[in-house]
Amino acid sequence: MIYKKRPLNIASTDKVLEVGPGGSPHGRSDVFLEMEFSDEREAACQRSFCPELKTEKKIVYYDGNKFPFEDNEFDYVICSHVIEHVPNLELFFSELMRVSSKGYLEFPTIYYDYLYNFPTHLNLLYNKNNMLYCITKEQSGLNNFCPVNVFFNRTLELRYTSILKELKEYFFQGFEWSQEIKFKKVSDIGEVALSIEEMSLGQNSMKNKNKIVKELERILNRFRKIKF
Repeated sequence: MIYKKRPLNIASTDKVLEVGPGGSPHGRSDVFLEMEFSDEREAACQRSFCPELKTEKKIVYYDGNKFPFEDNEFDYVICSHVIEHVPNLELFFSELMRVSSKGYLEFPTIYYDYLYNFPTHLNLLYNKNNMLYCITKEQSGLNNFCPVNVFFNRTLELRYTSILKELKEYFFQGFEWSQEIKFKKVSDIGEVALSIEEMSLGQNSMKNKNKIVKELERILNRFRKIKF
């Protein structure tokens, strides 16, 4: 699943691998790599309860360690909404770079997890100046707010998603890489958040302010009537 609609630098002759396609793979992908789970509920949780992938293209399953492919077997690799789930990012990135020389990464930002805090998300990430910064959720202290996240998870289940659509560029990041994925572990939560200077809420997004306020009011009014 790719939330940011953007053209990818894929040549017509490129052989494309997609890692963790969920139920909505990219149409250009030729081969899919999926984690093998012994428990079906765990597999469903990891793909956010999307339907299982139905395809006639090749699906390869692996144990989460080394990819079962040769060096440079692919020309391009797509990895969308996967790296936030990965416990060993160093190994994962090295495998992406081993099997291909370029690709696309997409992931939710800290703002998305600050609201919903899905248990399957292990990492908080932010790309700035071609450097991917990462702090584990455990380090961030975000799990202390799980009782609050229950509320926002329920709003998502009830399809109150206007705020995600209006502020998509703040909730998701995606970028292409070539030759190398530059990656840095950090311990300061500020490293994976935007600075005031990087926000354009007062400019490009203020036109959506009234819509967002109305959506939040609608959520609150609805929740006054819901019994958990």
